Amino acid sequence: MSAKPYAATLPDAAVKLLLAALVVLVTALPAGASVRERGPSMTVVDVPLHGERALASAQAPRRFDLVGLHWQGPGSVAFRVRSVAGRWSPWHAAAPESDDRPDAGSAEARRVRSWRLGSPWWVGPSTRIEYRLTGNVRRLRAFLVRSPVEPVVRVPASAATPAIVTRAEWNADESIRQSPPQYADDMRFAVVHHTAGSNDYTQAEAPAVVRAIELYHVKANGWNDIGYNFLVDRFGTVYEGRYGGIDRNVIGAHALGFNRGSVGVAVLGTYIDTAPPLAATDALARLLAWRLDVAHVDPLSSVDVVSGGSERYPAGTHVVLRAVSGHSDTGLTACPGTALYAKLGAIASKAQAIGLPKIYAPLVTGQPGGAVRFQATLSSAKPWTVNVTDATGATVASGSGIGPVVDWAWDATGVAPGGYDWQIAVAGATPASGTLGSAAPTTPTPTLDLGDVSADPETISPNGDGLADVSTLTYTTTARATVTVTVADAGGQDVAVLSGPAAEPAGMHTLPFRADGLADGAYQLRVDAADAERTVSRTVAVLVTRTLENASVAPQVFSPNGDGRADRLTVRFTLVNPAAVRVRALRGGTTWVATPFAGDLSAGPHVVRWDGSKRLGRLLDGEYTIEVDATDAITTSVLAFPFTSDTHPPSLRVLRGAPLRVYVSEPALLQLRVNGTSLSVRAAQAGVVRVPWDGPAARVRVVAWDAAGNVSRPAVRR
Repeated sequence: MSAKPYAATLPDAAVKLLLAALVVLVTALPAGASVRERGPSMTVVDVPLHGERALASAQAPRRFDLVGLHWQGPGSVAFRVRSVAGRWSPWHAAAPESDDRPDAGSAEARRVRSWRLGSPWWVGPSTRIEYRLTGNVRRLRAFLVRSPVEPVVRVPASAATPAIVTRAEWNADESIRQSPPQYADDMRFAVVHHTAGSNDYTQAEAPAVVRAIELYHVKANGWNDIGYNFLVDRFGTVYEGRYGGIDRNVIGAHALGFNRGSVGVAVLGTYIDTAPPLAATDALARLLAWRLDVAHVDPLSSVDVVSGGSERYPAGTHVVLRAVSGHSDTGLTACPGTALYAKLGAIASKAQAIGLPKIYAPLVTGQPGGAVRFQATLSSAKPWTVNVTDATGATVASGSGIGPVVDWAWDATGVAPGGYDWQIAVAGATPASGTLGSAAPTTPTPTLDLGDVSADPETISPNGDGLADVSTLTYTTTARATVTVTVADAGGQDVAVLSGPAAEPAGMHTLPFRADGLADGAYQLRVDAADAERTVSRTVAVLVTRTLENASVAPQVFSPNGDGRADRLTVRFTLVNPAAVRVRALRGGTTWVATPFAGDLSAGPHVVRWDGSKRLGRLLDGEYTIEVDATDAITTSVLAFPFTSDTHPPSLRVLRGAPLRVYVSEPALLQLRVNGTSLSVRAAQAGVVRVPWDGPAARVRVVAWDAAGNVSRPAVRR
């Protein structure tokens, strides 16, 4: 297997904006290299958020099959894609299943904690994507996964277990797993999901969907592995999910706050209005019948679970869940969709009826040297046995009975110290077993500590212009503690209390810092956490400066070609205090191109106009960033705004025949004169545009204007 640089990542634009219902169009970019010689590959695109026109051909340079979006800010994101057949999809919410993630405080959750994570949407072969942003979205990053179809060996079902396509069989990439699997002490319930995305995948494409989800969960979300324990396609094929053993209690990343002690099963597709196929629900019932039986859980039972913290249930909340629950039972989500959720009761009933007889809820109390009691519930009245053996395998005690309940006491007062194995057995059922004697290892009480204390951004400008107004303080406590967060000045004197003292559970916590009432300057955010044993403190530095505000760049597409239309880029900003200012043009967000202005400026509004001139050569067409730096006595504030340079006019061609059609090389406004009549047509994209004209078109003259004000040569047909 080859080395795996997995994507070509565009540099960040580092732009913060308030946006409402903005649509941005970009073309899928080619990956620098695939993750492996065969298998899925991923392109990462930092999407510009100023609505500028994308200089792109009608055809993207490559295709993609799955979309996952990350963004920063409290706003929401939707997207749609254009298929290889040229059809645009409906708009999709980027994160319909926002609770599909690791538990708070875990290493997996911390890796991309400043980003909101979208769901892995299987869209099928596509070449274009549009984004629609609502509210405050500061940054947007798209992960476009290409997942080709590969042959998969189908495995037959056995009498004991359902047919499960193993990780090796669906070609999981084991080299990208981040960490060893984590295990829970027991498995108590199942959480059923749908993955979101198209239901139109073929049977041959289904394993490619699984591989694409794996790549997105690991390389985009930063998780250890694919989040689900199992996946089921619409044809009834079951796939092994997270690595660690299909019959072991592997902790997944599928139900925030409820991953420990659960098994997560996801059905590929979206089942809000569309009912899942019978093949899928039958496979789900067979899988749950087997997996819950391994854990000796009655599919129709209920269980009391303590939340680890989700959007629906705060940490520490006791929640009664069904043994076969939907994701919406644990979080604020529509998952697994109304149509699939409505079938969970029937699926649980079918799972209970498969593979009888069964042993439920085995319980052993007491220890050798005293009385030991063995209890369990059976699916129906059956003969049962209890057997206890020593380290050599010799039987030291046994009991038996007939009925729906196992309840047998062993007087172990006279047995020798040591470890003993026990088993509750019923003919035809999966036996329940365990150990007695040697004290089970106890989980030590965690020592209180503070980790991962950070502020993002570390420099804020709380002036209400929507740019870097608020910093987010993030910290992690290793144990339950009383926490106080205090603001101290540069001299170490406390000037404000952000929160507390308040009791907080172990895990990751966030807190906004707005610097209300604080003067410009350097500050420390101090987190103090205390329990009965110790007090720990951590600090992080933040800078507050209101010097630079109300910055903007216009137009977002300009044309420095000397034709008098959109020839100059205007940069406006206001200085609250005198500062040394530098305005730079960068390509790719990092490569210096030109410095339109550098010098000291007084307080007040300022305007810098740039005609695109540079020290050597001319400004090439393409996408750039204007960066405004203002250095005062405290720090350097930086604001960045993307723009596009376009100096070339569109090219035109009037096509022969009827109806009247015009080819244009880029999005543009077409001004036509047909048989002496004037009309306008807007071309939303490059390609052939049909002109709304009935009848013969003997004389046609067309001129095109693009967004930068460039005017084409006339195209004429006589």
